[in-house]
Amino acid sequence: MTTTDTGHLRAALPTSLTPARLARLAALVAAGADARRVTTTSPYTGAPLADLPVSTPDDVEDAFARARAAQAGWAATPVADRKRIMLRFHDLVLQRQEEALDLMQAESGKTRRDAFLEVGDIAVTARYYARSAQRLLSPKRRKGAISVLTHTTELHHPKGVVTVVSPWNYPLSMAAGDAIPALMAGNAVVQKPDTQTALTALWALSLMREAGLPADVWQMAVGRGSSIGDALMAGGDYVMFTGSTASGRRIAREAGERLIGASLELGGKNAMVVLADADVDKAAAGAVAACFPSAGQLCVSIERLYVADEIHDAFVTAFVARTRAMRVGAAYDFSVDMGSLTTPSQLDTVSSHVDDAVAKGATVLAGGSARPDLGPLFYEPTILTGVTPQMTLFDHETFGPVVSLYRYRSVEEVVAMANATPYGLNASVWGRNGARARKVAARLRAGTVNVNEAFAAAWGSIDAPMGGMGDSGLGRRHGADGLLKYTEAQTVAHQRLQGFAPPRGVGPERWARILTRAFKTLRALGAR
Repeated sequence: MTTTDTGHLRAALPTSLTPARLARLAALVAAGADARRVTTTSPYTGAPLADLPVSTPDDVEDAFARARAAQAGWAATPVADRKRIMLRFHDLVLQRQEEALDLMQAESGKTRRDAFLEVGDIAVTARYYARSAQRLLSPKRRKGAISVLTHTTELHHPKGVVTVVSPWNYPLSMAAGDAIPALMAGNAVVQKPDTQTALTALWALSLMREAGLPADVWQMAVGRGSSIGDALMAGGDYVMFTGSTASGRRIAREAGERLIGASLELGGKNAMVVLADADVDKAAAGAVAACFPSAGQLCVSIERLYVADEIHDAFVTAFVARTRAMRVGAAYDFSVDMGSLTTPSQLDTVSSHVDDAVAKGATVLAGGSARPDLGPLFYEPTILTGVTPQMTLFDHETFGPVVSLYRYRSVEEVVAMANATPYGLNASVWGRNGARARKVAARLRAGTVNVNEAFAAAWGSIDAPMGGMGDSGLGRRHGADGLLKYTEAQTVAHQRLQGFAPPRGVGPERWARILTRAFKTLRALGAR
């Protein structure tokens, strides 16, 4: 396994991350002038990175009050004007991407390539909703109760103020990506990004304001959920949460108590199926891309890999060779293939899962060790075989650069194996016969399934819904669902001329017979 020297990183951050710039971003946090401060550290080095104010429950309540006051004017802003702001934001993200790339790497420890994918994702998301919102939000004529006589229209109104809780692993995609459709729908947003990667989220906020968004329409609070979580739940009219299944269940219960909606993207134990007719080299390269982006800290990355018996040995040889050849290290450029884990707790989880599996009989084919020589939170990309149900990582999400490899004999067997989990977020199927692979994909219990791709094809298909089944969550982002979930649907039905009561001179019994004949005629004519 190739490694990259990180000595130069221990001395300094990229020149774009000046103390003055980081202080300007920190000043955007919704917090008082005398707020308590918290210091984050860089995963690459363990050195201090950001000094952030910590929001109190009162700060959050104040942010919601200001957001609610600003939301009325924002909702009254024509969609065409919102579109212009969003397209300016799109342009700024691309123009200033070097700042974002440096921030994401410094805060999360991911590679520059993985960070760039977030820049591209947010540009696509901003452009899609900027150009789709008018069509999605415009009044729609619906079939009336009585043809011609009932004029029925479907309207969509913004929810009001949306609470967004975003995670540390994809700090730009998850922060800005969920705020964009909420804003385009006419809502205000109060958001809690994870403290570790708050600077990236605040960078997106600063660009959105530079693009023309009124300041109070999108605000960010920083703090622990145990401190400000109740205020975030109490203030919002809808909740968008990305995180653990345990936290998602709690948020769903609290949202239910308040009778507000919630969209939750939660955990996963995603499967990749390599069919017997798959191109071995392409599937092996695809497996590397499926298992190790952002050091495996990706909700849709693969942790279970099933290979057909006919090509199992050839695939394993190719996959192990590619994994061992990965360049692991820290670099603020595109020279490495995998970076660092983000937090000490994540390193502890990965290490304990692998150690438990090995102690119970699993075999390490590649990796299997932390790499403190590279930095405090590095762990090698790891492939395990012989993983059994007695091992923690068999069915628990590891959320790190670790994959378990299994052999199967039939499609029926592998479909059952892949579906033997309470999770259902993402899956991947590889095979030369596309039609056959798609049939297998349709049998997998996952919200998105990619054929001959890891996750980017489904995630990047921004016009299609993305989300989980089972313990992987509820609700969808992307597509029409990703915007309309932030709205209240309203039906306005205007009845003209004849209503539903019998006309004058017609008794109720005769009227019932007339309507019955009408229903039968409509059925015969094929009417809906």
